[in-house]
Amino acid sequence: MKDGLRAVFSFARLGALLIKEFIQMRRDRITFAMMLGVPLIQLVLFGYAINNDPKSLPAALVATSSDPYTRAMVSALQTTGYYRFDRVARSAAEAEFLMSRGDVAFVVTIPADFGRRVERGDNPQILIEADATDPAVASGAISTLSTVAGQALLRAQGTQETAKEAARGHLDVVVHRRYNPEGISQYNIVPGLLGVILQMTMVMMTSIALTRETERGTMENLLAMPSSPLEIMLGKVLPYLVVGAVQVLVVLAAAKLLFAIPFMGSLSLLLSAVLVFVLALVLLGYTISTIARTQMQALQLTFFFFLPSIMLSGFMFPYRGMPGWAQILGEIFPLTHFLRITRAVMLKSAELPAVATEVGWLVVFVALFAGVALVRFRRTLD
Repeated sequence: MKDGLRAVFSFARLGALLIKEFIQMRRDRITFAMMLGVPLIQLVLFGYAINNDPKSLPAALVATSSDPYTRAMVSALQTTGYYRFDRVARSAAEAEFLMSRGDVAFVVTIPADFGRRVERGDNPQILIEADATDPAVASGAISTLSTVAGQALLRAQGTQETAKEAARGHLDVVVHRRYNPEGISQYNIVPGLLGVILQMTMVMMTSIALTRETERGTMENLLAMPSSPLEIMLGKVLPYLVVGAVQVLVVLAAAKLLFAIPFMGSLSLLLSAVLVFVLALVLLGYTISTIARTQMQALQLTFFFFLPSIMLSGFMFPYRGMPGWAQILGEIFPLTHFLRITRAVMLKSAELPAVATEVGWLVVFVALFAGVALVRFRRTLD
């Protein structure tokens, strides 16, 4: 009876298997790092970096007068915590350019005769233009406008007006929600999905390319060919550019036909940015494939990159709602810059000067990933 039970289950054999698995886990350092790193990243990002009610949003002021009432308006808006006036635009055209670039979330225009109209009780007006491409960013700041601005004007006048006088001199706050006046969330999400889908597929597929050759034992045949590391890399990378082109066409067609996303800008400019972005992604995937030893490790490294990228790029949560350190981290991901390009071109009709900085960063990523991939591949050959 005991011999039969021992044949079915043995603590000694189980202990040996457990020791073997722990030894194997210790050898697979990438997997072990993923087991510890991914939960820590999730805790830090969700606990500290995510904020759905962004404050201290950059704003531009267009005002030709510096009377006490104008200063009171600016001070009151800053006191709410939502507005940070770090730009002074000399004209409406300059303010429009700043908003199309994404440098500011609001443009506050105070007319030159604002002070005179206040003193005459002639219904003074201020204009606040909000970048509503992401409705969640603008909603909180806009909801406090009328009450705060009206109270600030009364304090600046220094009088206790009667209801009749207050109505006669009532401040009129005109709000224009630019680029997405209806606050449709799809206008913000669907253009961003173009970058997310490309990143998910391009990095994942190319990261498996070289590791698959190693696991199948065909790497020796590849290295025996009279090909340089650059030629091998291009041979692995270029086919996925075609796959990326097909995905772009599918997503853009779906955005127009299914969700009626407006396309206000230049298609050639967007496709040029897509080409640079996809090239950066496939080179990143190729770099990962030179680090990983197995396809499973390649997938794990891809996920390790994908998680913070999607959370810090401004796709899932408002970018300006994150603390400063999280915004700095977000700048190191190509997706962050590509999302700004797609939303600016598709929704704001932005031209090349408005997105030149973001395109330049994508070119930097291409050069960086290409250099690292070539260096890593040469070391793999050695």
